[in-house]
Amino acid sequence: MIVERKIAISTLKLTKTSSALIEDIKTDAKVPLSVTFDLLKKMQSEGVLNLKDDCVQVDSTIRLKLAVHAAMLGADIEVVSNLLCWQEFEEIAAFALKNNGYKVQNNVRFSHGGRRWEIDVVGCKKPLVVCIDCKHWAKTIAPSALSKIADQQADRTMAFADFLPNVKLKLPCTTWANAKFVPSLLSLMPSAYKFVHDVPVVPVLKLQDFIEQLPLYIHEIKFFSKSFPSLGHNL
Repeated sequence: MIVERKIAISTLKLTKTSSALIEDIKTDAKVPLSVTFDLLKKMQSEGVLNLKDDCVQVDSTIRLKLAVHAAMLGADIEVVSNLLCWQEFEEIAAFALKNNGYKVQNNVRFSHGGRRWEIDVVGCKKPLVVCIDCKHWAKTIAPSALSKIADQQADRTMAFADFLPNVKLKLPCTTWANAKFVPSLLSLMPSAYKFVHDVPVVPVLKLQDFIEQLPLYIHEIKFFSKSFPSLGHNL
């Protein structure tokens, strides 16, 4: 387990910008080549990474799976988180939403109520507007801190619903008669809490399930309803 963890961390470190040679992973992890290759093949069979010829090929999804795998093997969460970037969380969130038929915008910025706000990822699919805050906190987070983060995302989402419609930001939901705005948090690792003040806290590898099941339990979580003017409704 310790050796596999070292290889997973080295692979994360060396794939920040592109694919990594198995030889370079072996050198960085200080593990014999035969052992490195065998453990990389094992991780490939588990769906954690892709091998092609003499290198590991990656994309954002693979790197997130690899990060979770390393953490599950006992790697320090702070080390793992520092090997990821914010954009990778946003990319995987956007991909999962698009894959389920949502229209997506990243880094949505707006001003409302005398404040400037930003939502990492917004996905629209009638009647839902999913507002995701991507968090890859490096350490175990206290319940009080998590409550504050959930409340802040709820405030952002409510402000966003109040802000729309606005000529500065064109979203498909503004052509609907009604929309439900859903605040949610995306994290690297599972939290002790699936919901905080009825705001979903979604581990990244459970994001697909969350999006698929959201219409079924929308009334069990926090959301903000908004009706839009009748002109231009897409019925």
